[in-house]
Formats: sequence, structure tokens, C-alpha cells
Amino acid sequence: MKLSLFDYDLTPEAIAQSAAEPRDSSRLLVLHRSSGEIEHRYFGDILEYLRPGDLLVVNNTKVMAARLEARKRTGAKVEVLVLEVTGPRLCRALVRPGRRAMPGTALLFADGRTAVVRGQTPDGGRELEFSDGAELRGWIESTGAVPLPPYIHQSMPDSTRYQTVYSRHLGSAAAPTAGLHFTPELLDRALSHGIEIASVTLHVGVDTFRPVKTVDIEAHEMHSEWYHVPHETAEAVRRATGRIVAVGTTSVRTLESAAEAPRQLRPGADSTRLYVRPGYQFQCVDGLLTNFHVPRSSLVILVSAFATRERILTAYNEALSRGYRFLSLGDAMLII
Repeated sequence: MKLSLFDYDLTPEAIAQSAAEPRDSSRLLVLHRSSGEIEHRYFGDILEYLRPGDLLVVNNTKVMAARLEARKRTGAKVEVLVLEVTGPRLCRALVRPGRRAMPGTALLFADGRTAVVRGQTPDGGRELEFSDGAELRGWIESTGAVPLPPYIHQSMPDSTRYQTVYSRHLGSAAAPTAGLHFTPELLDRALSHGIEIASVTLHVGVDTFRPVKTVDIEAHEMHSEWYHVPHETAEAVRRATGRIVAVGTTSVRTLESAAEAPRQLRPGADSTRLYVRPGYQFQCVDGLLTNFHVPRSSLVILVSAFATRERILTAYNEALSRGYRFLSLGDAMLII
């Protein structure tokens, strides 16, 4: 299939620059998979579409405060986005602009710490070696800023607003944004309605920042992301009597990567390059809660695999015509 089939006209005005307050006041487009019917609600109404016995699966990854400012010895500024700490003094990062970070380049940080670019990684990032590895992860977290997507041009005074209320395990370069709409009170109400909640962890990596560039979608390659499925989540999926509803595309990719058979998950940690596109046969996911994604992206391709390209594009265009807010800090879509 051609990538152009997954395009739509996203105007800058439709891209949310701030998050809705309170979290569950965002709008919710409900797309019925079987009929294509569309309803327009608010996120706080989501429990009207879930039933006792349904299982919500959330991604409890936590975003690292990993955007750092540095300079070359010439004084030229660079931005470092740490993707992964790989050793006591080593990390994998995106460096912008990349032409200023060729192998051997020294980077100087404000507190005197330095790093040297050791080489380029297969995903287009850089391997950095720091002169001082003492508590490197803690230093990155205390020094860095939350790495908001490049299409968000406003600062976020409260950095916790770019974390889900159930975030636990530090390691993501970006938030699993479908979960940003939940409040603790809404989750408690879900439990009181007989809806189960289970968690997985997938640390969102460099593919969040990589557009699909191939003409044919089949030629696109996903980069590896680490995930973990707890034993109790595998058991919750196995015994679920209702629908399994994935909160976000990262939860979809984790569940489907760990699936050994329909509703049978392999617990434990692994890495995934799973690329879900039309024709994919889902093993574990019956419903999907997601935000509205960038045109021509692997995420639009994934949701199109779940609900057909035609219905997704129809829903997206209707959302645009009704003033929905798109992308990471925008409104939500429930496909059920």
C-alpha cells in the first residue's frame, strides 16, 4: 500500500498546544468498528462504552526529563535528547542539529560535565560517552527538561501534565499520550463498575520522532523498543471475560508482541520491532483508546489496521471539521 493513502490535511491550528484541564474534560470521538458509526462525547463519558468484565491495559512507562542543552567548544548550541542510558558513562541520544555532532565532537554542559560523541547509532542517533558517569541517570533526570514533541511550541509549566497518573517505570522519550486523559477518580470509577485494569511497560523510543519516508508502507522499518509484561497482566488477559481494550498504540504493540496465541501472552521482558499495518490479525486487542496522530505516520497506519483506513480517515476528517484538538496533548478516540 502507498503511504499517500494514509494522508490527511492537518492544519497547524488543529494541533493542541496545551492539555485540557481537568484531564478528563477532553473530547472523545467514539468510532464503532463494526458499523462505522461515530459519536461525539467527552472523555469523562468513556465508562458508558465499557462493560463489566472488560479489561483496560495501560502502559505505565514514565517519561525521562531527558532534553539537555549543550555547546560545542566553538560555542555552537546543540540539543541532546537522551533515549537510553546504556552504561555507567554511556547513553544513546538524538542530537540536533546532527551535523554538529559528528564522531569525536565534544559537548559541554552547563554544570561542567562533558561528553564525547563516539559514533552514530543504526537509528540515526548518537552514542555519547560522558567524562563523569557518577549517577548519570539521576543527573540527566535532575538537569534535563521534559522532551515535548517538536510540534508543541508552548512550554509546560507543570511537567507532571505530560505524565500519565499511573506512570511508574522511568525510561520513555515520550508519553503514551492516550493515557493522559485518565484521572485517579475515573480509574476508581472504572474499577467500581467491574472493569479490570492491568499494566504493561513499553519505553517509547526513537520511532516516535521518525516519520515514515518510504513510498510503500511495507518498506518502512521499525526500530526496537523495550517492553515488559508482568505475570499478573498475562493472567488477567487469559481470564478476561469481556473485551481487552488497549490504552494507546504502545499498549497494542506490547500486547501483540507478547502474544503467543489469542489471549495468551508470554510474560517477561523483551524488545519489539512490531509494525502493525492493514492485514494484520490481532491476537489480543478488541478495543483501542488512542489520540489523533500525525498524517502518514506508522501510528495512523496501526489504527487503520484496527478499524480500516476508510473509517479512520472519515473519523479524522469529521473530527477536524468539528474542531477536535489533535496529536499528543489533544483529544481522544475510542474504537470499540
